[in-house]
Amino acid sequence: MRALVQRASDARVRVAGQVIGEIGPGLCCLVGATHDDSRDSARKLAGKIWNLRIFADENGQMNRSVAETSGEVLVVSQFTLYGDTRKGRRPSFVAAAAPDFAAELIDELVAELQRLGATVATGSFGAHMAVELTNDGPVTLMLEV
Repeated sequence: MRALVQRASDARVRVAGQVIGEIGPGLCCLVGATHDDSRDSARKLAGKIWNLRIFADENGQMNRSVAETSGEVLVVSQFTLYGDTRKGRRPSFVAAAAPDFAAELIDELVAELQRLGATVATGSFGAHMAVELTNDGPVTLMLEV
C-alpha cells in the first residue's frame, strides 16, 4: 500500500458539493492499494501513519506524531497513486488493486487507525471527490509498506 501523507492545518473532502469528511490539524492521507497488499499491509501502513513524526515539538523540530498531538486523520482512497507513466502519455493503472479488494484494505486501514486512537474522517470509495487541503509547512511524504 502507498499513502501520500500531508501535514494539514485543515482538510475536507466533498462529494456532489457536500462535505462528507473534514479534519482540523492533522494528516490528510491519500491511500492506494495494489494486488499483493493484504490486511496486514493496511495495519502496517496505519501504524506508520499514526507514528510518523512530522509535527513540531517544543523546539520546532519535526519530532512528534499525530498520536502525540491529538491530530485528526483524513483518509481518501486514491487508486491513481499506482498510475504508471513510464510509457506513453496515458497512465496505466494495472498495478492498482481491484476496487472491491482495495475498498476492504482502505476499510482495514481506517479501522486500525481508529483502534490506535485516531479520530478519522474519510472520503467515499469510488466516488468523484474534491479534496481541499491547507498543507502545513508544506510537509508531504510518500509512505509505502
